[in-house]
Amino acid sequence: MLPRVAGHPRTAIGWPVTPESIEWGTRFIWERYGLPIYITENGLSCTDSIHLDGKVHDPARIDFIHRYLLSLRRAIDSGVDVRGYFHWSLLDNFEWSEGYNERFGLIYLDYATGKRTPKDSAAWYAKVAETNGKDL
Repeated sequence: MLPRVAGHPRTAIGWPVTPESIEWGTRFIWERYGLPIYITENGLSCTDSIHLDGKVHDPARIDFIHRYLLSLRRAIDSGVDVRGYFHWSLLDNFEWSEGYNERFGLIYLDYATGKRTPKDSAAWYAKVAETNGKDL
């Protein structure tokens, strides 16, 4: 689990983890504008690394996505028209404020070689996507 600060767990970059916000936010936008909603960036930073078995185990990212998708499901079940959800990001990337210190992707990117290693979260997310969230 992620470290707790001021009542909320935090990402590696220090942003609070508040999965209820995705339910409240989508409900507010839906009630105010009545337009379909697409979540285009939702994810967290971690300090991922390749383990001795050659894999990247990132249980905090799985927990984060799981919590946010469950909260999004509550919004959908209440009638919010959510048409899509896109995890942020597919690959580890450069973050403007932190450079390459944290990792955001479902796929670990070795910045020196370009080698890509799918993280445990990539496999988990693929199963959720295949069932359109029924496996949450």
